[in-house]
Amino acid sequence: MSPNTQKPSFPTIACFGEILWDVLPTGKQPGGAPFNVAVHLHQLGLPVRFISRVGEDELGTELVGFVTSKGVATDLIQHDQAHRTGVVNANVDDASEVTYDIVQPMAWDYIEPSAAVEAAVATADAFVFGSLGARQAGTRETLYRLLECAKLKVFDVNMRPPHYTRTVVEHLLGQADMVKMNHHELAEIMGWFGADAELAAAMPWLVQRFGLQAVCVTCGADGALLWMDNQLCRAPGIAVHVQDTIGSGDSFLAALLKDWLTGRPPQEALNFACATGALVAARQGATPTFVEADVRALMQAAEGR
Repeated sequence: MSPNTQKPSFPTIACFGEILWDVLPTGKQPGGAPFNVAVHLHQLGLPVRFISRVGEDELGTELVGFVTSKGVATDLIQHDQAHRTGVVNANVDDASEVTYDIVQPMAWDYIEPSAAVEAAVATADAFVFGSLGARQAGTRETLYRLLECAKLKVFDVNMRPPHYTRTVVEHLLGQADMVKMNHHELAEIMGWFGADAELAAAMPWLVQRFGLQAVCVTCGADGALLWMDNQLCRAPGIAVHVQDTIGSGDSFLAALLKDWLTGRPPQEALNFACATGALVAARQGATPTFVEADVRALMQAAEGR
């Protein structure tokens, strides 16, 4: 059963984890998967709560200012006197497959529980989190605590070596209701269990193994697949001139959640998500400004080709 049966309109989503600076050859830009998801959800019209931590330094001040400029509330962004604001060195030599050197430890590795954070998660209709945010004990323990009070738990797998372990990823899979991963991550996870990694077989296997409501697998330019309600949905990629893929998967997840939580059928939600990811890939940066009408226009243009 889709979660919209309980609250069909304007669901609130809490996003938890890293916020940081992606350092590119052209300069630095704000990033972090859960932050990107939060921005794209806000741009698509959903109320968002964002939970993270920055250092009490110039980079942290700049980041908080950027969050404000995007219209996302900053009251749940903690400030750390002992640890620096997160930095990632991004290699964009291959625009379709960006690689990252993720510096550690950083302020977002030390997100602390609080009454305000727990209340935000407990009252949200969905809680989005990833495996990267669980790389260090501090934030990982806070995440585990928050999962106990979350309603609908959305796991954005995001396995970045060497910043994950099988033990943690398996635990988070067991906690999740919905999981989004790419096809490389799916193959690795299925290999842990010696199970069939072919998409049509692997996705229902994961649903049964971990008691999930849905599994979504992205395949880059080839689109994505969604297993939900005992059926497999497929959506092709939309051909665009790629600027970079930073934030494309995050916008995909935001769009998928937006349509799913507001009652659209799974196939429509998946089509919209693929188009949103393509739109962001065609623009520079992780959080380019757009509205839903831009995505719908891209979908119409693609259908007319």
